[in-house]
Amino acid sequence: MKLRRALSLSAATAALLPVVVAAAPASQAAPAADIPSCSDVSNGQHHNNALVGRTFGIPKAITLGTHWMTYTATLTNTSAKELKSFELSAKLGSYIYNEGERDLSPYGDLQYWDTSQHAWKTLRQANGNAGGTVPGPKTLKPRESVHMQLRFRVSKDLPLDQTYDAYTGLTGTFIDRYHDTECTSDGDASGSFYPPAG
Repeated sequence: MKLRRALSLSAATAALLPVVVAAAPASQAAPAADIPSCSDVSNGQHHNNALVGRTFGIPKAITLGTHWMTYTATLTNTSAKELKSFELSAKLGSYIYNEGERDLSPYGDLQYWDTSQHAWKTLRQANGNAGGTVPGPKTLKPRESVHMQLRFRVSKDLPLDQTYDAYTGLTGTFIDRYHDTECTSDGDASGSFYPPAG
């Protein structure tokens, strides 16, 4: 599993940005699968600061069971360029630090609020992990933001024989360039939480 921490913008700084809610059409074009990430083509030298995220409402500690925890995620284009082939995805999981540790994701449920159908929609990947692609805008103009309401829960079946450094959030991916090479960059709006220890 890719280990990384999400960068977040403080609420005080975020308040200075003009916020425009981006429309969320039912379908969107995803970046081409064969386009490499900018991190890979630059050997880690490319740093994307265009897309900045923040979340509100993710609790630091949770109780296992059927209770849903609802939060809001916002991604803002803080650059001077339009972000193209924009794609949104949401995730729920935990960081793996040591061999033998398990991911929390298969024991969790993640949903997003579908504004067009006024209903919660479940995100589940083919491998059983909680997460997936979320409908959203195909482009994000300079200083434009996209907002998403999400909710999650973690089953009582979660084995408590290890400590979980868990997270949930929204990721935006777009087509970028490193020198003369087309590549993909992304930005996160996510937060950490901790299930009870065993």
